[in-house]
Amino acid sequence: MSLPDNVRQVLNRGVVIPASPLALDEQRQFDERYQRAVWRYYGAAGAGGIAVGVHTTQFAIRDPKIGLYRPLLALAKEVFDELDQARSEPMIRVAGICGRTDEAVAEASYAAEQGFHTGLLNLSAMRQADDIQLAEHCREVSKVLPVFGFYLQASVGGRPLPYSFWRRFAEVENVAAVKIAAFNRYQTIDVVRALAEAGRNDVALYTGNDDNILMDLVTPFRFMAGGKPVERRFVGGLLGHWAVWTQSAVDLLARCHLAVADGGAVSPDLLAANVAVTDMNAALFDVANQFAGCIPGVHEILRRQGLLPGTWCLNPEENLSPGQSEELDRVSRAYPDLVDDEFVAENLTEWLA
Repeated sequence: MSLPDNVRQVLNRGVVIPASPLALDEQRQFDERYQRAVWRYYGAAGAGGIAVGVHTTQFAIRDPKIGLYRPLLALAKEVFDELDQARSEPMIRVAGICGRTDEAVAEASYAAEQGFHTGLLNLSAMRQADDIQLAEHCREVSKVLPVFGFYLQASVGGRPLPYSFWRRFAEVENVAAVKIAAFNRYQTIDVVRALAEAGRNDVALYTGNDDNILMDLVTPFRFMAGGKPVERRFVGGLLGHWAVWTQSAVDLLARCHLAVADGGAVSPDLLAANVAVTDMNAALFDVANQFAGCIPGVHEILRRQGLLPGTWCLNPEENLSPGQSEELDRVSRAYPDLVDDEFVAENLTEWLA
């Protein structure tokens, strides 16, 4: 399976791709009504894609006792088909892919059956594999679904992925994009340099570095490859942060695209916005407590807006950290131009219908 041309055009142009949360009721059972509402919100806010079955969706959906991975993707197909009917271009459908090779291939195969365009490939289960084995794992998955490479930060379950791996990864033909969420400048450069030196200009770069979102989007990454200067840029983001305040995220990405197209110096206002977004992310992702409340933080904002019935996670021990709610209050007051409460309030009834 290859990426359709119209999907590749959207992906390469660069769009907002929220990492979808999981809607649960008070009994921690899947709530289809609110799940549909959240995805409709993303579509109405101007997101260009949605990622389902990823870290923000909770990896525990794959637990056989929970068994939500397949039902969630099947529901997503229904809603994404609905959203596409009202759009002039396709919503990019990203499925989270996890596990060792046989498990990952099975997930990718099911995602392809459900109309997903690409799979965000989490390599955490391959901790003992070397670079060659990891690259072969990616190649096997890519045979059934175009791969969205993924550098996941170690604090939420990722593993180190050195330049040598990314250089081998660049040799996998059916790669659509790479999400870099290392939260680390050195590791971010490793990935971009590997792709640049491999000549993979067809692979779109998406930031997942929630601590530096806007700077990733306006920074030229320049290297020498084959004796010639090469420049690569991030074009969009696939982010848990963009699972909330999504209309604002769409506006911010447009500002970044305009700044890059202008070719001049990045404005002080945009630099200041980067700091504001990072400050908001510190509260949202619970940086003070080593990201313990990152998923409940996303849930809390959506709960306040009426898009989720509560902050419940599949793991009863996963809750907002002490003081996190107050931090969310603070950043919401401090940066009113970066929230979208009014937009949600105006449309919530329709999305929940």
